[in-house]
Amino acid sequence: MALTESTMMALHSAAPDFNLPSTDGGHVSLSDVSGGKALVVLFVCNHCPYVIHIAPALAALAKAYQEKGINFVAISSNDASTYPDDSFEAMKVEKAKQGYTFPYLYDEDQSVAHAYNAACTPDIYVFDEANKLAYRGQFDDTRPHRISSGNYDSTQTPASGSTLKSALDTLLAGDSVPEQQTPSMGCNIKWKAGNEPC
Repeated sequence: MALTESTMMALHSAAPDFNLPSTDGGHVSLSDVSGGKALVVLFVCNHCPYVIHIAPALAALAKAYQEKGINFVAISSNDASTYPDDSFEAMKVEKAKQGYTFPYLYDEDQSVAHAYNAACTPDIYVFDEANKLAYRGQFDDTRPHRISSGNYDSTQTPASGSTLKSALDTLLAGDSVPEQQTPSMGCNIKWKAGNEPC
């Protein structure tokens, strides 16, 4: 695992379009998840300990804020041929396991990850009602505690989503999110050979 930070897409950038297969069947596009008070786009995967660390709090946060009119969508762009735990079939299991109430999509050719300049899992983007980037960065300031190679403990500092909540509450109040934002960090996206960002 290479610990990687967000590239921090320029604020006020327009949300790049996508149309990806969903674990719920069919395809989901940007237009399908737009139209709310804000849109949270998350690049995640199944096996990353940094995503595992936030998953329960993310599921609860999304459910609460969907009720307030904010839409969520998660995308996995990892190369499943080398990381089978992140396969499309495994994504279906993970969505059910975590109780995600939002679409979980598969970016097999990694073009959407490239369009968003996504670098790590989790990589989090919040777009306002006009689909302009208002926030990108960490879920909160907690991280999983590394016990040994491949072994992590999330009980010492449980995730709360406090940083993302603050950004969403600011948008719901009709205000601008402060531009001083802390990058997310986690495992690097598992790029296909030759597909790595330049």
